Amino acid sequence: MNKTTNILLPNAFEFIEDQNLDSDLITRTSVTFWTDVWRRLLKNKVAMLGLFIIVIIMILSIFVPVFSEYTYKSQDLANANAAPSALHVFGTDNLGRDMWVRVWVGARVSLAVGIFGSVIPSLIGIVIGGISGYFGGKLDMLIMRSIDVAMCVPSMIYIILIMLFIGSGPVSIIIAFALTGWMGSARSVRGMILQLKEMEYVLASKALGASSASLIFNHLIPNTLGIVVVSMTMGIPSAIFYEAYLSFIGLGVAPPIPSWGQLSNAGIAVFRVYPSQLMIPSVLISLTMLSFNLFGDGLRDALDPKLRS
Repeated sequence: MNKTTNILLPNAFEFIEDQNLDSDLITRTSVTFWTDVWRRLLKNKVAMLGLFIIVIIMILSIFVPVFSEYTYKSQDLANANAAPSALHVFGTDNLGRDMWVRVWVGARVSLAVGIFGSVIPSLIGIVIGGISGYFGGKLDMLIMRSIDVAMCVPSMIYIILIMLFIGSGPVSIIIAFALTGWMGSARSVRGMILQLKEMEYVLASKALGASSASLIFNHLIPNTLGIVVVSMTMGIPSAIFYEAYLSFIGLGVAPPIPSWGQLSNAGIAVFRVYPSQLMIPSVLISLTMLSFNLFGDGLRDALDPKLRS
């Protein structure tokens, strides 16, 4: 009986080059969390419009007072209450001061108060809320019940009382915001910490000997930054409004330093005769608050993982 033997010749093999080994794999470029947030934010046209307006206002507030031939306090009584013109873009006030420069110097003050008046209280609230949520127990009970009692009184009352005690000025307003505005962010962060501290990575870090401070500031708080950043952004319009209101009633920024609220206060006295002196700072306040709200709303959507396509 004959047996047939199959012999595999060398030409029966086909060699595949190294670069073709992964040709069937489907891959995407690895991106960080914040890069992905920025990509999604760019797709939100309304939020980007708000950001564009904010950037334009900031640029004008920085460079207009520097390059203008006028200063915010230089007076020209012979040219008082002048209408808007090529020489004075926004006209002049009752002392002949150039409103174009005063408006953008006031923008510096109002934006600085709005940004620092939102960021500093949020940072304080992050720390207090993180400590309260992590340790829990009697410490958490003491902090939270104190916040509940303090929040029964409107924050504006606290701010007015503090301003009456420490005086007026941008720094005083920021201090007043810092002493009163941290409670809301503390409650939000505390609620998130209560959920995060039971996660596996926190328990693993604790088993490996991580200290409480390391767990709070290196593991827990960084995972709350998404909602905190949105809270800061949405809090800036409120701080700008509070500054404008305090300056409008005479408790905010004192002359001769201008702010949008102070300019509105001065413009209300001559509104029937020179309406532009009230309308210009009022429109800028409204436009800035709207822009921050639009940008904050878009940022919140970009940070929400449930809305990822």
